[in-house]
Amino acid sequence: MDGVLINGGTMVTGADRFLDRLRTTGQPFLVLTNNSLFTPRNLVDRLSRLGLNVDEEQLWTSALATARFVQKQRPNGTAFVIGEDSMHDALRRVGYHEDDRAPDYVVLGETQNYSFGDFSTAIGLIERGSRFVATNPESTGPGPTGSLPGCGAIARLIQSATGVAPYFVGKPNTVMIREGMDMLGAHATSTVIVGDRLETDILAGVEAGLETILVLSGVTRPDQIDRLPYRPSRVVDSVADLLDEI
Repeated sequence: MDGVLINGGTMVTGADRFLDRLRTTGQPFLVLTNNSLFTPRNLVDRLSRLGLNVDEEQLWTSALATARFVQKQRPNGTAFVIGEDSMHDALRRVGYHEDDRAPDYVVLGETQNYSFGDFSTAIGLIERGSRFVATNPESTGPGPTGSLPGCGAIARLIQSATGVAPYFVGKPNTVMIREGMDMLGAHATSTVIVGDRLETDILAGVEAGLETILVLSGVTRPDQIDRLPYRPSRVVDSVADLLDEI
């Protein structure tokens, strides 16, 4: 989503036509985001204000993927949650209950309201045996005056205190990709992932065996592409360059 369809609070030029073309040609698609701050309903409203029409069912967030992951691993379990309403809501929807005494999981998502008390509780629970899961590994996110601490940075704080590394469900973990493909009824040989981040979007696609398209409308600069051991299948300036191929 970010860097591909929208960037800095504005629509990427041609993103609306790109989505329209997918719909008119009958191509099934999901909009993926590692950002766990918002519910699908929030994102539908946000995208609509920017001129992009997406249904709730076409949004696949790291919060939803994390909730589905823990439900599959330990059905109808319990969790202590650090995150926004989106994370609490996603867990509630899969039948999870919240517990700050002896939960199955400590679940960490993106939030702009971290507290020392939450960190202390999470550390104590993990030390006593709760499993540690986090939505996404990004260390920073965009803010009005510069970068803000992201889920990955906070996860490392808790890891440093406990010695327990989190299991990140979001990209580049292929769990999020394969779950999305299952929702679409798609196969690796006929699926393409379009993203703006080499270390999450493109790596996830490479590891899932998909064709990968890197767009330069987001965070990646052209000089960064050859620095990593893996490469995207293709590089384009933006999704507008893909219109004639759908």
